[in-house]
Amino acid sequence: MLALVVCMLAISLAYPLREYLAQRGDIGDYRAKVAAQDKRVAELERARERWHDPAYVKAQARERLHFVMPGETAYVVLEPDEAPAPGTVVAPAARKVVKRPWFGDLWRSVEVAGTS
Repeated sequence: MLALVVCMLAISLAYPLREYLAQRGDIGDYRAKVAAQDKRVAELERARERWHDPAYVKAQARERLHFVMPGETAYVVLEPDEAPAPGTVVAPAARKVVKRPWFGDLWRSVEVAGTS
């Protein structure tokens, strides 16, 4: 009889114990996620603080937007994509087609869809 009571007690406590352990695991996972988010927030705050520095803003404008100061001359070197060897004649069909901007492709697809 005592064994039956102990068995029933073990069965009745098994589910709550399993849920408790699962919740503890979830709490650990969420703590790790919060720590990762805190690290990301700190990185973004450092990046935001860099943008308050006028020298950093000037450097980014020069690098990203190719801005130049008054009196300076800007040069942009463009390298040809797979340039043919000197003296080689390139057929018109073999020439690279100039790609339109994305909005041109979008508008063209709208026009084509309207004619179907």
